[in-house]
Parts: sequence; structure tokens; C-alpha cells
Amino acid sequence: MTWIPPVADILPEDSSDAALVGRAWLPEASGPAIVTLRDSEVHDLSATFPTMRDLAEQPDPAVAVREATGTPIGALTTIWTNTDPDLRDPSRPWLLSPIDLQVIKAAGVTFPASMLERIIEERARGDAASAESIRSTIMDAIGGDIADLVPGSPAAARLKDVLLEAGLWSQYLEVGIGPDAEIFTKAPVLASVGPGTDVGVLAESEWNNPEPEVVLLVASTGTIVGAALGNDVNLRDVEGRSALLLGRAKDNNASASVGPFIRLFDAGFTLDHVRHETVSLTVTGEDGFRMTASSDMTQISRDPADLVRQTAGDHHSYPDGFALYLGTMFAPTEDRDLPGQGFTHHPGDIVRISSPRLGALVNRVRHSQRVPPWEFGIGALVSSLAQRDLIGRTTR
Repeated sequence: MTWIPPVADILPEDSSDAALVGRAWLPEASGPAIVTLRDSEVHDLSATFPTMRDLAEQPDPAVAVREATGTPIGALTTIWTNTDPDLRDPSRPWLLSPIDLQVIKAAGVTFPASMLERIIEERARGDAASAESIRSTIMDAIGGDIADLVPGSPAAARLKDVLLEAGLWSQYLEVGIGPDAEIFTKAPVLASVGPGTDVGVLAESEWNNPEPEVVLLVASTGTIVGAALGNDVNLRDVEGRSALLLGRAKDNNASASVGPFIRLFDAGFTLDHVRHETVSLTVTGEDGFRMTASSDMTQISRDPADLVRQTAGDHHSYPDGFALYLGTMFAPTEDRDLPGQGFTHHPGDIVRISSPRLGALVNRVRHSQRVPPWEFGIGALVSSLAQRDLIGRTTR
């Protein structure tokens, strides 16, 4: 029995009008292909776009996809069912993460609710049991709703002074309300996982959670060309011990998922739609636990376009573009195991991240030490493209 949902559950509500692109593993090619969905059939576009980077560099990627000739490789229903790692037939195609050569970046502390939780993690030093009392102390000290506070504004500077005087200033407040956003590298190129497979948390972590987010696909020019859903898996106890352990908390086997597809921008789907999207989360455990939450993108404290500008520009170029997680307002406080301990994952949890225009990204939680190791890197991709005589077709 499969744990992945029916294929209709992962598609956007208006999927028939959407320019959806992704990647699928082709066993006969021993490598990935860029694919698009046409009338419930998955079409291989590799002859035109060997990589997602090549597609993203087109002047109008949505138009380019709709005009490209594709080779059918199977019904989406069949390929999606075969994506389940427990039931997979390795001789048939399955879905992958939709990004390849893009650097995987992430913005942190972009919602006030998650900012406060980062401060709590810091003060709790990774101890979930002390989080609730610290949360109450901080909320009383702040004395109001900071959701409308504009980062870098005079009002934000005044709040900084007040908190400094009260002894409550934090590095997380600095990036939450200061002029500079927190932008970090979430995972290496080609290390993200896609829909219908496992995401990883370290076995030694006792306080962790999913982070449901919108992920932007950005070309080398800084142009935002599309969006997908993402899970920026986070180890709260590890990051809470020290912000210098961010890499340990964020970058592990299968700790970055993206999908199910990238929806390219066109007349029917723009950055304004992203700005108003609601991202929902459901976690269902084998122990009967169930949790739901949502992130309203209108509550983000920094505009997505500003986060892209802070990531790339004269100060930092990305010749193959990048994917950017925009952050989350999800900060789980609901107790799961013991009173006062808050939420943490159990192996076997099913995480569903969804939104009306981007569909649903569904993954299962396992320990990073037990998921299949990341083996297909840049060298393997180059070899695969060369064997298929696709190297000379890459876009410059």
C-alpha cells in the first residue's frame, strides 16, 4: 500500500492552465530529463532543454515550454505512483526535484512569528522544555504585535533600542527587523529531493520540524521565472544551541525538498499571485498524531522581490541561477509527546505542503542517516548529458 496521495491531489487547482515543468528520472538514459505536463501525459523536453537551468534562461520560459516539441514518456498517474520509493520499479520513470544546476538558497526569519520562535530557540539553547516560559517572557516584553513592522525602518530601529535596553536583543531580531535579510545556502547543487519521497532529519535531533515555504526559481539575470513549494527541514535543537550550527541544522541528506513542479510565470500566474498565496501544512504520524497550520504570504515582512535582490546583484552573481526558499511563519508549539515539549517529528510522519496555485508537495520523514545517500552530483549529470549527446545543446 502506498503512502503517497492520488495524483490529482498534487496538482494546482487550475493545472490545465498552468505551465508546469519538472524533472523525471529516465532509467533507459541513466539520468534525468526536463519534463512538462500535457493533457495528463508527461513529455520529455531534454532535446530542447537539457537542464532546468537552460529552460530558466529563456526570454520567456513559459512560452518556450509551450512551443517546445516533447516526447511522451508516460501518464503522470503512472510516473507519480512509481515515485514511491517503497513500490518503485527501477525500470520505469519517476519524479525528481524540479531544480538542477541552480544554487539552493534560503531566506530566514522573514515572518514575525518564526522570528520570535528563533529567539526562543536561541534562549532555550535547544531545550524544548523551557521554550514556553521563555515565549511568555518575550511576548510580555515586546508588548504588542510586530507583524506590521517594516524591516530597516525608523520604527524598527526604535524597537531595537528598546529591546537592547531591556536586554532582549537577539541576532534573530537583527535579521528579522534590521535592513539586511538572512540569506544562506540551504543545500548543494543537485542535493534537493522531490515529491513523493523521503525527507531527512538527523537521528540525534530531538526537536525538529518541517518548514513549509514557497520557493522561487531565479535566472542568472535575477529574473524570477517561476515558483514551487518547498520544505526547509529544520533541527530546532541544533540551531538553538548556536547559530553557527546552521549548516548542521539545515544541510543534511534529504533535508531540502522542492516540488511537485515549478509553475512558470505567465499571464495567469505572476509574482503577485505568489505574494497572496496561502501555504498549508498537514503532518500525519503513524502514532495517530495530526497537526495542521498555514502560512499567509501577505504576512511576510520582506517582499519576495527584495529577497531576490538581496541574494543576487552586483555583490553576488549566480551564472546558473538559483532557487530561493522565502521563509515560513510556521512555528509549531503544539505538544506531541510530553507536556511542554512542543512538536517534533517522528520517523514515518507524512508531511503535506500545499497551496491552491502550486499544488501539493508530499514527503515522508526518515532519519537522514537512513535515507538513500545523495550520489548523483554535477559530475554524474555532465556524464549523463554527454552520453545522450546533449552537452552541445545547453544554453549560453
